[in-house]
Amino acid sequence: MAKLFFGMNQSLDGYVDHTRVGSPSPKLFRHFVEQTDALAGSLYGRTLYGLMTYWDEDQQGWDADHRAFAAAWRKSPKWIVSSTLQAVGPNATLLRGDLETEVRRLKTEIEGEIEIGGPKLARTLTQLGLIDEYRIYLHPEVLGHGTPFFAEARPPLRLASYEQIDDNVLRLSYTPV
Repeated sequence: MAKLFFGMNQSLDGYVDHTRVGSPSPKLFRHFVEQTDALAGSLYGRTLYGLMTYWDEDQQGWDADHRAFAAAWRKSPKWIVSSTLQAVGPNATLLRGDLETEVRRLKTEIEGEIEIGGPKLARTLTQLGLIDEYRIYLHPEVLGHGTPFFAEARPPLRLASYEQIDDNVLRLSYTPV
């Protein structure tokens, strides 16, 4: 059975704006390469999927870690939740119909970890009680506004683990109580 986790970089005041929370350090980026390489798949909303398709094509100037992340992204199955997209890229499948039924099916049929991409999708899956773990990559920055990690009230959580990833980032893992 698959484990669904929602994880993103977050500022001290709770926001996940990827354009404003600092670029990952080489050590944090390597962590994301290894995490992505080990995924059973990713579940994305339309907006974040659109941003992530950047990794579908090699870019000039990439170093070895960027090429490794792209390879991991490309090999990992992706399920895209969208009512507006008509097509998706390689190794991606559009999920149409009842989201709860589709995600429960994935959880039953897939072994390993499935990453949830995007706070809006995570909000819906939280409401449905389908997220098994929340991973906050806490950065020492205050943004003051943006998209919150928790788009709505969160369920009661307990700290399951924590790890210092680099000099500035702490990964906090929480599970529903």
